[in-house]
Amino acid sequence: MSTEEIRAFVLASLSEMNYDVTGVDDDTLLGPAGADLESLSLAELGVRVEERFGVRFDDDEAELLGTMTVGEFGAAVAARLRSAPAAGH
Repeated sequence: MSTEEIRAFVLASLSEMNYDVTGVDDDTLLGPAGADLESLSLAELGVRVEERFGVRFDDDEAELLGTMTVGEFGAAVAARLRSAPAAGH
């Protein structure tokens, strides 16, 4: 799974959640200083990513999502996917 695919999923999710993704790129913060996601929306985005990619974020990490950029979040998801054990093993 590439970071581009993860980014596309994140942007599509934000759009579905009624956020304007015009101008949102890898350097855009997810939280108030950027895409302006509130804590509930950050939690929803985390759940969407967990369901789509099978990665988990604990409560402490979920709180940090608002301080991450779109690119950092995509890289974190990609890193978890790479380090996850292969299915069926």
